[in-house]
Amino acid sequence: MEKSLVIVESPAKAKTLERYLGKSYRVLASYGHVRDLLPKTGAVEPENGFRMHYEIIERNKRHVREIEKALKTADALYLATDPDREGEAIAWHLCQLLEARKALADKQVHRVVFHEITRQAILEAFERPRTLADNLVNAQQARRALDYLVGFNLSPLLWRKIHSGLSAGRVQSPALRMIVEREEEIERFEPREYWTVEADATRDGKGFPCKLTHFEGEKLEQFSIGDTGRAEWVRKALEKEAAAQKRAGETGIGTVVVEKIEKKERQRQPAAPFITSTLQQEAFRKLGFNARRTMRTAQQLYEGVDIGDGVTGLITYMRTDSVNLAENALTEIRGFIRQRYGEALLPTSARKYKTRAKNAQEAHEAIRPTSIQREPGDLTRFLSPEQLRLYELVWKRTVACQMKSARIHTVAANLACGKGNLLRATGSTIAFAGFLAVYEEGSDDKASEPRERDKRLPPLAEGDRVPLARIRAEQHFTVPPPRYSDASLVKALEEHGIGRPSTYATIIGTLQQREYVEVRDKRFVPTEVGRTVNFFLTEHFKRYVEYNFTARLEDELDSISRGEKEWIPVLNEFWQPFKLRLEEKRNSVTRREVAQTRELGQHPETGQPVFARMGRYGPYVQLGEGSGAKDKNEQKPRFVGLLRDQRLDALTLDAAVALLSLPRELGETEKGETIIACQGRYGPYLRYGKDGGQSGGTVSLPSEDNPCTITLERARELIDASKKQGGREAIKEFQDNGTRIRVLNGRFGPYVTDGSLNASVPKDQAPGELSLEQAVALLAQKAKRGRGYRPAHASSAKRPASSKKKAGRSSGKSASPGKKTARGKSKAPATPAKKRPALKKKAARSGGTSVRNDVAGRRMAKRASED
Repeated sequence: MEKSLVIVESPAKAKTLERYLGKSYRVLASYGHVRDLLPKTGAVEPENGFRMHYEIIERNKRHVREIEKALKTADALYLATDPDREGEAIAWHLCQLLEARKALADKQVHRVVFHEITRQAILEAFERPRTLADNLVNAQQARRALDYLVGFNLSPLLWRKIHSGLSAGRVQSPALRMIVEREEEIERFEPREYWTVEADATRDGKGFPCKLTHFEGEKLEQFSIGDTGRAEWVRKALEKEAAAQKRAGETGIGTVVVEKIEKKERQRQPAAPFITSTLQQEAFRKLGFNARRTMRTAQQLYEGVDIGDGVTGLITYMRTDSVNLAENALTEIRGFIRQRYGEALLPTSARKYKTRAKNAQEAHEAIRPTSIQREPGDLTRFLSPEQLRLYELVWKRTVACQMKSARIHTVAANLACGKGNLLRATGSTIAFAGFLAVYEEGSDDKASEPRERDKRLPPLAEGDRVPLARIRAEQHFTVPPPRYSDASLVKALEEHGIGRPSTYATIIGTLQQREYVEVRDKRFVPTEVGRTVNFFLTEHFKRYVEYNFTARLEDELDSISRGEKEWIPVLNEFWQPFKLRLEEKRNSVTRREVAQTRELGQHPETGQPVFARMGRYGPYVQLGEGSGAKDKNEQKPRFVGLLRDQRLDALTLDAAVALLSLPRELGETEKGETIIACQGRYGPYLRYGKDGGQSGGTVSLPSEDNPCTITLERARELIDASKKQGGREAIKEFQDNGTRIRVLNGRFGPYVTDGSLNASVPKDQAPGELSLEQAVALLAQKAKRGRGYRPAHASSAKRPASSKKKAGRSSGKSASPGKKTARGKSKAPATPAKKRPALKKKAARSGGTSVRNDVAGRRMAKRASED
């Protein structure tokens, strides 16, 4: 028994710790959680004190066996998982497994916690170990039980009442409601016209603008000038007054007189150091990173990067809600500012920031570099581009938070244009840059870094006469509130108390994976499926998607982690009313009501009824109602999916009839190929070929083109462009050492290709904004998953042409939304008959003991855990 065994989550972290701890320690990774709830009904028993039934996670079985084997020759076990609730739970679950296997007999078990992966922090943590914190474990179990109970009971209800594959989560659902309500607010918004009157003044050859604030003694509000007639009347009146004040020899259309000068000095304080939520917001604003990308990159910087002298953790733990900085860190930062920027930019004492979150764990630190001496420029050759950009953001914010405030001089001048008419000009200058010399916090409305800049006015004094070059009336319209972006949604979730910093990326990712929302121009837009799910939840489970209710429940769960409440009573208080509501809605809610089925009217040609409905693959229109009788002569209903910009609740009969005209023959190409406009499961497209057959090809329609109205000329243009690009629409193209890398629009979405390897572009990444480095990284990841298959630009070896045939477009005939079409998932290779397990017909019919139920249960468990 020579070595102590140390357990961390990841192999990267294990390598770093082993180097710091020396030969007397062996460090192994658990690879995240080692066990989870059983993926079936009954894994949590509310009637039995919320007893929870766990099983080891299949992919981690071998890692647990390795830990068990290593423990036989160790004298002590150190659990060094992350310093939060999830890390505590991983350590506890591992202990439970090892105890059950009698592997901990006569072993000392210690819990060590550190917030940065540096030699000093790790060695200090091992000098002061503690026991497992039951409060943190109970808080994690309570959250897991709640998520399971909501997911395993509410999701099947969505399956029965809407369609399969849907899910509802405890914090995911209020976030969805937030996005849907914002979209509905935008749709209800009616723009309102208003006008401003501005003038261009000059002084000593320098022009500057001024704006009308008072007219005829009345202070102007936003809507005081509401139309063009009023605006023109005011403009002409001002021109007349300015002309009347003009003296001989003065230039311009008239003159105004400086009536009053106001000078002020204001201070701007630096922003606090990063916590999880502010890092996610700022990385989106300035770097364009979504929450998941930010957290993935921050994890890499925390676990460590080889910077020439071994793997080193570069930032502190990135899941934190505290803005505290350690005293030794403050000393180092202040010393660096003194050396680099001088005493003039250093406050007399260290700045201390107060955490706004009432449940923040003050023992944690803010996110900062592990050493401020590691400047971003010194790490360029060791970090990937996105690692470097995120590290630079953290480094600058940390330095700036301990610098002096900026001082801004502001000047405002009131210029009289006749009696009772005032124009106002403003300017500002940076008197002392302070922290702005390093960093300025971003804006919610801009991804780029806004800089405080000089906006100087020429020297003015009261009584000065200033010529006007012109007076102009400007028309404006009010705009609706913006859709949520990654940054603004994280901010809103934090303000409402929904979820916790470590869960924001998962919440947003789940909404996208479930296709409840989609990203347009880096903003979230709810899909029709998302709207339907939100309608169902707000209509029938309103209490559980209310922001205040979710926030109160989060507070109660946090109180468990602080030891103020017991976890079982908290769970029971939630479960009993939730259970009653579930039972009531299972029996009272009809599928037709939830699917928002509407009869739009009768088709003008056939006289058949036309319906708008929500189906398995989204919203669609239906022509006719099948009686269900086995009559070969009966005309079956037709189905067509809605277009991208169409909404189920706003669809008109005319729009539905236009959709039902699809597939629509447009004419022929120059080569005599028939062109047909279609609407399929994956959106609108053109099909062309001899007699419209599959021998030709397909082209996805851009968002600005409508298959119901597209012309023959436009269709030919799209087909010709597609043929020139090898049958796919090119978005972007690069050259990498002679290799052509393209970003293309494919049948199933955008992808990157080098001619021999294709890699899908992630849904949270705008394909038009991909860089060469990102494209190469996607191809490398795909090559790695392909077990040694390398992209063309990474090796001179050529890959044999694939014999796999690409699935073609479906025919023009519309398929029922309730059934999978030929355009669905491709078949998996058939299992040999002698190895295929036989299923009894009775079991297959009942579903009680079939393999299918086990698979469905595991899928449901996965969704519940993600939600």
